[in-house]
Amino acid sequence: IIKKTELSSYENIRRGGLIAVNLREDDELIGVRLTDGEQEIIMGTKNGMSVRYKESDVRTMGRNATGVKGITLDDDDDVIDMDVIKPGAEVLIVTANGYGKRTPVDEYRIQSRGGKGIKTHNVTERSGHVVGLKVVEPEEDLMIITTSGIIIRTKMKGISVMGRYTQGVKLIRLSENEQVGSVAKVPPNVDEDDADIEDSDSSPI
Repeated sequence: IIKKTELSSYENIRRGGLIAVNLREDDELIGVRLTDGEQEIIMGTKNGMSVRYKESDVRTMGRNATGVKGITLDDDDDVIDMDVIKPGAEVLIVTANGYGKRTPVDEYRIQSRGGKGIKTHNVTERSGHVVGLKVVEPEEDLMIITTSGIIIRTKMKGISVMGRYTQGVKLIRLSENEQVGSVAKVPPNVDEDDADIEDSDSSPI
């Protein structure tokens, strides 16, 4: 489900907060982005599907509305992330078992909102399901946080650029029963050395 609301609807936020979306019992909020009304949106799922569509396909609604369908999911699938498309940028995919890749946004054609979308990642038992999808630029950094509370930071440009149908390369060494919990793109930090990660220029799988 996706919903678009005028920013002016949030001008007077009370101490106890405001309702931003009317969530169904079996749903949860996974992403919020500020847009200009004329951009493009990409949504990704844990089973490696994605859909890119025009923001204009989503009509403006009030804060108490539920929203409209952004992508059609299989019974065992869930949306894990969303972002706003930037021309010339790349789509970063990171999986639960520490694999990742960058793919040019041009490989994600514009589709109709609400469809099943196209494959964005070859999910395997080795890679694990997708946990993060971000629209990124090479000069940014990436932070990876594991379920054990370990955080690493690395240069985005060090992550291999690969096609949608690939599994990616290993980005982080994980211990037994440890997985990637979340990822975040951050501004570059020129004062720090690269984080200790697997070589992202290693052979793709």
